[in-house]
Amino acid sequence: MSKQPNDTDPRVMVLAPGDNVAIAKTEIAEGTTLEVIGQRVTLKSKVDIGHKFAFKLIRKGERIVKYRAPIGSATRDIAPGEYLHTHNVTSNYLPTYTLEEGKQFVKIKEAER
Repeated sequence: MSKQPNDTDPRVMVLAPGDNVAIAKTEIAEGTTLEVIGQRVTLKSKVDIGHKFAFKLIRKGERIVKYRAPIGSATRDIAPGEYLHTHNVTSNYLPTYTLEEGKQFVKIKEAER
């Protein structure tokens, strides 16, 4: 893991240069403004510990990069401060599943994104 830049809030970490996501080191409330690699970011929703959010604009189709590795692609434009999960990211390697109301995992259809 690379050294955390001094211009990043201690409640988050960016795992490697070139990443476009930050990881919460603690639960962080919606509306919190943080500095991430010198960029001011206001969280659009609560981010739980260990979860990720965009700290820069990620365009639809752009790869999500964490620890210098692509972990998926944006299914729509993702604004800085937005939480990243299956509602806006798809895996480039595996089908993406979600939990329906009937408590059954189903594959998300591309048309439903």
